[in-house]
Amino acid sequence: MILRGPVRLVPRQYRELLVHRPFRRLLPTLAASDLGDGMSVVAVVWLAVQIAPPGAAGPELGIAVAAFALPGAVGALLFGRWVRRLPARRLLRADSWTRAVFLGCVPVAWAAGLLDPVLYPVLLACSSLLHAWGGAAKYALVAEVTPPERRLAANALLSTSAWVSTIAGPAFAGVLTPVIGPAWIIGLDALSFAVLAVQTTRLGAPASERGTPQPADAPAGRALQLLRRRPELLGLLVVTWFFNACYGPVEVALPLFVKGDLGAGAGLLGLYWAVFGAGAIVGALTFGGLRRLPLWPVVLGVVAGHGVILLPFALDAPAAVSLAAFALGGVIYGPYSALSLSLFQNRTPSAWLTTVLAFRGAVLLTASPLGAALGGPLSAVLGPRRTLAGAGVGMVLVAVIAASVRMLRRRPAVAGSEDRTGPSPA
Repeated sequence: MILRGPVRLVPRQYRELLVHRPFRRLLPTLAASDLGDGMSVVAVVWLAVQIAPPGAAGPELGIAVAAFALPGAVGALLFGRWVRRLPARRLLRADSWTRAVFLGCVPVAWAAGLLDPVLYPVLLACSSLLHAWGGAAKYALVAEVTPPERRLAANALLSTSAWVSTIAGPAFAGVLTPVIGPAWIIGLDALSFAVLAVQTTRLGAPASERGTPQPADAPAGRALQLLRRRPELLGLLVVTWFFNACYGPVEVALPLFVKGDLGAGAGLLGLYWAVFGAGAIVGALTFGGLRRLPLWPVVLGVVAGHGVILLPFALDAPAAVSLAAFALGGVIYGPYSALSLSLFQNRTPSAWLTTVLAFRGAVLLTASPLGAALGGPLSAVLGPRRTLAGAGVGMVLVAVIAASVRMLRRRPAVAGSEDRTGPSPA
């Protein structure tokens, strides 16, 4: 009786998910693995500094960071022939055990005095080989265990978990590192993936997995062919790629803006990302509680809105102005991932979903690094302020061009046939 009032404040979409047993079992373990990876972002770097030879901390740090992330893209290309045939829960389990075993070897090797600048990046790279497929399998599994009308809310909760981990993970790591050391924090990350692997075993096989044959062969080219037969998915992938490419320079120009234009340090830079993450949580939860959203108006509104909030960086204004704009940008960006993934889940045949999501992830992985590579020269020529504002102008142009192309290609539609993230009409 005491909890009835607060529970009623939770949107109905989330209440329905929290009483849905398979999703209720899966969400805490996924959140724990997200938090573990959030802590590892700090622990991996700090441990690399500790084991690096004198005067070689910079190269060792770069190698460790690359080994923790980039092999996932390589694995998406190399192992597709074998892993794409696995059901989503088995693929997520395989990635989780791979992550758990190789990350778990880090604290063991550290305690035994065997961890060195060669073994350390090898263990990190091996732990990441299946991670792109595991990320695709996570959303494919959510699509299996939830009905179509609840997928937007489910994806919103997963996006919220990821954003919380980017804020809380480094904070927890900062507190725990002086107490237990960075190697054992990586061990906690390994433990979280071991728990996730066990929990996926407890879910059992759904009827859709037992009754739907997996494709005998689903190479990336076939995934692209499927996307070409679904213009709304291909168009969304293209818009997202350009959106992420325009976002890349922000990651380079923002630290330069904080240090050079504002004369501040890492604390203020962390505050920018913290308020952005907090805003994204608010945006994801707010829009995720809605049952149906018009796809393209929301997608293009997010892209254009995020571009507009970057324009105040061009002004010679106090930091509070750009901080408020960045927080608002997080609110605007919050629903984007949940909305786009919901469309892929609802428009892709279940037997192809993991392959298509892995292809999507591999394509998008190239966008932000390319933008970041351009961010350095642009910041040197234009300055950080103009680079940040220019990235915003680029996002607005992406939205305008996409809207124009859509208007030119649009045909007279039957009333009520507007693309939505809910189940398509029969």
